[in-house]
Amino acid sequence: MSASPFDSLIHARLFGDADLGRLFSDTAEIRAMMLVLGALAQVQGQAGVIPAASGAFLHRATMEIQIDPAGLAQSVGENGVSVPGLVAAMRKALEAPEHAAYLHWGATSQDIQDSAVMLRARQALAVIAARLQMALVKFADLAEAEAETPMAARSYGQIAVPSSFGALVAAWGWPVVAALGRLRALAPRLAVSLSGAGGTGTMLGPDPAAIRAGLAQALGLADPGRSWHAERSLITDLAQSCLAVTGAGAKIGADLLILTRSDVAEVRLSGGGASSTMPQKENPVAPSVLVALARYGAAQAAALSAPAHQEARDGAAWFTEWLMLPGLVMAAGKSAALLAEIARQITPDHASMAARLADPLGLIHAEALSFALARQMPRPDAQAEIKRLALAARASGTPLPDLVAAAHPAMIPPPLAGRQTLGTAPDEARDFARAARAMADGQG
Repeated sequence: MSASPFDSLIHARLFGDADLGRLFSDTAEIRAMMLVLGALAQVQGQAGVIPAASGAFLHRATMEIQIDPAGLAQSVGENGVSVPGLVAAMRKALEAPEHAAYLHWGATSQDIQDSAVMLRARQALAVIAARLQMALVKFADLAEAEAETPMAARSYGQIAVPSSFGALVAAWGWPVVAALGRLRALAPRLAVSLSGAGGTGTMLGPDPAAIRAGLAQALGLADPGRSWHAERSLITDLAQSCLAVTGAGAKIGADLLILTRSDVAEVRLSGGGASSTMPQKENPVAPSVLVALARYGAAQAAALSAPAHQEARDGAAWFTEWLMLPGLVMAAGKSAALLAEIARQITPDHASMAARLADPLGLIHAEALSFALARQMPRPDAQAEIKRLALAARASGTPLPDLVAAAHPAMIPPPLAGRQTLGTAPDEARDFARAARAMADGQG
């Protein structure tokens, strides 16, 4: 196995994500930093902090020159940051020392690298959000179509009460709605970093705040109004938003791993994986990946949330972000892609669901029978009586409703079939479908 399954050639189709992978490549990192450096020079030139001609030249040139990522390795290994080596390589490639001297004027490495991360995060969030929108449309259609499809709800792994498959789909979809909402709320908050070596902006010019605001406008990012070198709530929020996506995938994946089991078989998934030795198997690969990505994401997010950045700047905590954040974003992106794919692959097995509801002993109706009996005796007594009769049903093989009717002939029996047994499940499915479509349309 490679060090990172996300960019492994072997595991490319299992964990990889070509679209997001391009955003977290060495080339993309360098290109993003060069865009920040060029925009900073342009803003400073327009403000008179550096010569206007140099600002214009650097802005244009940074979009044209090419820098080899491998050429920065030695410098990064020595300095712990990529900007010193990048600036040196850019100055050499510019072949204009009279302008190159003003490159990276007054900023610090963390300003450039953090701003570049925000540029790439903005693109990544847009990709992930678009995938979640597609998944929501499919889940909305499925929930609405199956709103009144009866199935057994499960609690603690046990058959509980009648519900509907549409309500279960709604339970899958609501976390996706929430995750998409978080991404949309976060995107406008992604901010530039520009506050200089110690967070004071001293060398940025007479009005550092104006330069920061100009850079934010030039890059289409937010102006944080402060230094965030050591205050990393934005990174934490980014991590938690990605975790919300992988968490939403985990719920769906975990439930599908149960529902597609051979001994349950209430859902079929097209495109199952093959076994190396058992021809009959169709392994639920995609749900398994969703659960695994959520476990991975939780570990990355925990590492990003735990250590506070010390003093004005903290190299160790910053390096931790480099190690954890790209993989977490990749996990969220892959989860979102799988959700959109799985939503198209799900086919409920109505016959299997109905067969489980039609258990000859009728134990699934124990709750309804206990409440019906509670109309003629105290609720605790009714519950204890139905529990006693349920044990008798198991022991004798006699259906529970028959035992209750024989023991309590005056009881008015509750409905044990049809729409009335589903409670609010159909309404919950349809409510979700409406909300999901509104969120997918950008109105949520």
